[in-house]
This record gives sequence, C-alpha cells and structure tokens, in this order.
Amino acid sequence: MSAAVGGAEFHGLRGAAAQLPRSRMLGRQLRVAPPAAAPAGGGASSGGIRAVSTPLKKDASEVKRSKVEIIKEKSNFLRYPLNEELVSDAPNINESAVQLIKFHGSYQQTDRDVRGQKNYSFMLRTKNPCGKVPNQLYLAMDTLADEFGIGTLRLTTRQTFQLHGVLKKNLKTVLSTVIKNMGSTLGACGDLNRNVLAPAAPYVRKDILFAQETAENIAALLTPQSGAYYDLWVDGEKIMSAEEPPEVTKARNDNSHGTNFPDSPEPIYGTQYLPRKFKIAVTAAGDNSVDILTNDIGVVVVSDDAGEPVGFNIYVGGGMGRTHRVETTFPRLADPLGYVPKEDILYAIKAIVVTQRENGRRDDRKYSRMKYLIDRWGIDKFRAEAEKYYGKKFESFRPLPEWQFNSYLGWQEQGDGKLFYGVHVDNGRVGGQAKKTLREIIEKYNLDVSITPNQNLILCGIDQAWREPITKALAQAGLLEPNDVDPLNLTAMACPALPLCPLAQTEAERGILPILKRIRAVFDKVGIKDSESVVVRITGCPNGCARPYMAELGFVGDGPKSYQIWLGGTPNQSTLAETFMNKVKLDDIEKVLEPLFSYWNSTRQEGESFGSFTNRTGFDKLKEVVDKWAASPSAA
Repeated sequence: MSAAVGGAEFHGLRGAAAQLPRSRMLGRQLRVAPPAAAPAGGGASSGGIRAVSTPLKKDASEVKRSKVEIIKEKSNFLRYPLNEELVSDAPNINESAVQLIKFHGSYQQTDRDVRGQKNYSFMLRTKNPCGKVPNQLYLAMDTLADEFGIGTLRLTTRQTFQLHGVLKKNLKTVLSTVIKNMGSTLGACGDLNRNVLAPAAPYVRKDILFAQETAENIAALLTPQSGAYYDLWVDGEKIMSAEEPPEVTKARNDNSHGTNFPDSPEPIYGTQYLPRKFKIAVTAAGDNSVDILTNDIGVVVVSDDAGEPVGFNIYVGGGMGRTHRVETTFPRLADPLGYVPKEDILYAIKAIVVTQRENGRRDDRKYSRMKYLIDRWGIDKFRAEAEKYYGKKFESFRPLPEWQFNSYLGWQEQGDGKLFYGVHVDNGRVGGQAKKTLREIIEKYNLDVSITPNQNLILCGIDQAWREPITKALAQAGLLEPNDVDPLNLTAMACPALPLCPLAQTEAERGILPILKRIRAVFDKVGIKDSESVVVRITGCPNGCARPYMAELGFVGDGPKSYQIWLGGTPNQSTLAETFMNKVKLDDIEKVLEPLFSYWNSTRQEGESFGSFTNRTGFDKLKEVVDKWAASPSAA
C-alpha cells in the first residue's frame, strides 16, 4: 500500500499486525518485543527526494520514527549535512553527519583513556567481499595505518580492515586512497547490507569458488547506487576496479514483483535504506568458517553428485546484538527458509531484503533487525511474504552435512600447484614487527591476501620455492605456526572495545590474552592437557561484535572489569549459548571457571566438547558445582 503525503510517496507495510509466536532462539517461550505502534514514514521529503518504505499508521504525519530515520530521509541520499561538516574547522562532525558517515564506512570516536577532553578521531572500515584483498590494496592500507592511523591494522570478524585514529582533516585523503587502490568503505557500516562473508581460503574447488563468486555478486547487488560516496571522497569520479556482471545489473533493475523504487537513485533502498544493519554470508556445504547461522541471510551452496553447484539453501533471521537487562532483545540463530536454483539467488536475496525493508521496525532501533521481524511473525509468514517479492515459492531445504569450523591456518595446497599460508594473528591486530614483516613478504612476492572471519590473514598464491623463506621470516617476526600457538588462542576472538568504542563497558581486545593465560593456568591446575581447548570469545558490550553468543565460553562486558558469562556454544558454531552468570568480576573468574573445568574434566564423555558438556549437564547442576566449590575450605 502507499499513500501520498505532502507530495512524497510512502510505501507501507504489507501483511497483518505483528504476532507473538515462540522464539526461535532456544526453543522456549520468551517475551518478545511488543508490536510496533506502526513505526514509519511520515513527513514530506524535500528537494524532490522520494520518501520510502516504512510502515504506515492511518495518518502518516503522526507515525513515530526514530531520529535516524528522519536523518536518512533528509540527507539527499547520504550527502547532507555530512558534506558541510567535513569541510568545517571543527575536529568532529555533528550528530546527523555521524549517522550518515557510517554508510560511508566510518565511525566517529573519542579516546576514552584521555580524561577531561574529547579527543576525536575516526575509524574506517573497508568492505571486502569474501575477505579478498588485492596486493595493491593491502600495501595501501599498511601505508595509511602508519601515515594517518595509529600504526596498526585490524582484521575484523567480517573479513575487513579497520583503520583507527584517522583525523577528520585526513578523511578525504585516506578514503580517496582506498578507492584508488581497488578498495572501498561504502556500506561497511550503516543501515544497509554490510560486508558479505564467504570462505576465505583460495581453494580451486568448484563449491568454494562458486560461494565466493556469489558473495561478490550479492555485495554488488546491494551496494548503494546514488553516487554520494564518490561525490564526497573523489569529487564525483566513480572509480571501478571491474565491470559489474550483467546478471547483477539485471537483478537490481528488475521490478517484476514490486521490489524497486522506480526512477530513484536508490532502486532497492529508497531514501530510508534498511531499518538497521544487514548481514549476509555465503558458504559451501559443511564449511562453517563464516558463522553462517548468525547472519540475517545465510546462503549455502548445494552441489549435485558430480560436484557441480546447482542451487542454494537459504537461512534467515540470525543476529547477535542484544541489550543488557532487556529480555525482549536476544541473540538468535537463523531459520531454514528454503532452496532456490542457482540462477535465482540474486532475486531471492533481493526479495528477502525488501521484505525486511518494508516490514522491519523503524521506531525503536533495538528491535529493527530482521531477526525480530521473523521472531514476531514466525518463519512461515515471513516465507509467504518474501515469496510475493520473489515471484515464486521457495523449494524445500536440501539435506546438508554437519557443520565444521575451518580456520584455514598453516600451509595448505590451493589445488592449482600453488600454496597458501594462514597466519594466526591474535585478535586480528597487525602491528609492530609482525606488520613490517607481513608487508615485506606481501610486497616482495606480490601476494594477494584474504581476511578470515576469525580475524586471521591468508597469504595466497605462494610458489613452492617461497615456502621456506616465508616460514623463516614469519617466525622471526613472532608469527608462529599454528602448532606452536596455544590452541585457546587459535579460536579466540575479541572486539576492539576500549579505549575507542563508545559502547564498551569493559575491556575485550586488551584483556583477552591475559584471560586466555588464566584459563590455560586453570586447565593445568585441574589436569586438562595442553592440546585441549575451548572456544572463547569476549566483547566489551552486549552488541556481540565478536559473536560471543556462539562461544563455548563467552565473556560479555556488563560493567567496569565485569562480565556476563555465557556457556553452551559448540566448536562448530551451530548452537547458541545461554547466560550462565551475571556480573562476574574480572578478578573472580577462576572462582567460576575452575569448578566448571574440573567437573568437565572428571565427568565428560569420550571426546565431549566443553560446550556440549554444559548443554548435557544443565545449568542448574553447573551452578550447584560452582556454589559448592566456593563454599569448600580449599576455595578459601
């Protein structure tokens, strides 16, 4: 439905009012977000800009929308007032521009270690579908980190770079350099599709190659089209590293089922873009290097008996973010939606995105992710609505093998006569001698690289003759082979948190290595072997950027030097963890971990992971074990 208000056209929600079905989170009844008071559109757009896709009340002028929705509508497709704020003498930008610059791949930050003044800088995030980084771009990012950043590069959990500490006066220089060196930051943040994940390994294997190609096409399909990014950062010069595949252009322009805003600079997004960030991952069957179930859309390549890719299974509704003490917010695993033949994937993705665009809440950003829409509606209603935009029925989900986590670390054969080497990087922070050595290797051997969703770096296309000198150089820089790294460190992840993230309640990146050492000390104390491990993930706040809710042992910051402890994820990232304890002080974590690990070691079944053990045992029993240990004389 649509309504004309003040000369602007508003497209509203389709479908009945929100319902309250069972949560798909853990299979138990939960309170869910109250139905929206028909959030959305309202207010005329200015300058002939077409307003957009948001749910309607009877009178659009009375509809409640979040402040960000109004900022987007008035921005002239992400330009105003960012364009004015960038040329002012102030070291910072105003609130509206802060929201808009996210779409361009940047967050304004302050150094929270500096007291008594606002020390402004900007974090830049690149967009690298599949984590692919051409040689030229890596070298440019390395140089930018030294000249305009804090001297380090950070590899993220979504296969991108983050560059911290860029001053406002240097933003245009830095972004234009990224663009001119085969890179982009467009859509790395903001209310639209973020970086599309795919297996990072450069295997010459049909399903992996097809997953990567599909991820790149989906990223292109959902890239903003208005040109604002190039207007602001390279004076309108649209620099493209490659021509867009014709099938992507065709799918974007197709409006057979009412998905598009005709004659709009943003045919898919309109003036309002999406209600919140949107995350997509593509993978091969069985390969869960991408945490497939945590994404808004998870796409899995399905192959025939001859190994030829024939289509895709699609999951929908995953997401990690939540808010402490607000039970109506929660992490959630994606649900199976259905199967589509390979030629239909872009149309299916577009249909799902438009379903969220038209129906996701725009009044309260806590509830704006697609997971809340699906939780409210149920998967059957969501599927039926998406099929209207897809133009056909989704087929039945195809059988899949069990998920396995792949780190892609160490030396491996690519399948084309060349090797790749997966470099373990603690927390994805590349700095010091390691940064210098990696640059020297990448530059000397003209290597492309790939970033993994576990914050590691893959050196691609290595000749056999180069293996020995590369191994030696990496070792001298302290970049150890996987067999020489503590297994705890190999799967651990942390978000940056303090000092730059404004949401952080406590440490994550700066605190994880000491915590991992303390966990290893507990292992030693209770008799767990050095070769054993658990998946540990730490975040400084409940937003879940390092996906702690999928960890066997998750630490989620809930106050100064304090963490919520989550248990129950599994090593293959197929099970959602649950809250075990709140407000555990950093100094007291052994009081919880020692009895848990001791009990695991003494009562586990053959080969049973810690996460599976905690799920089988149950939290009531585990809390009893912790309480008894705390009360025992040996714990005093």
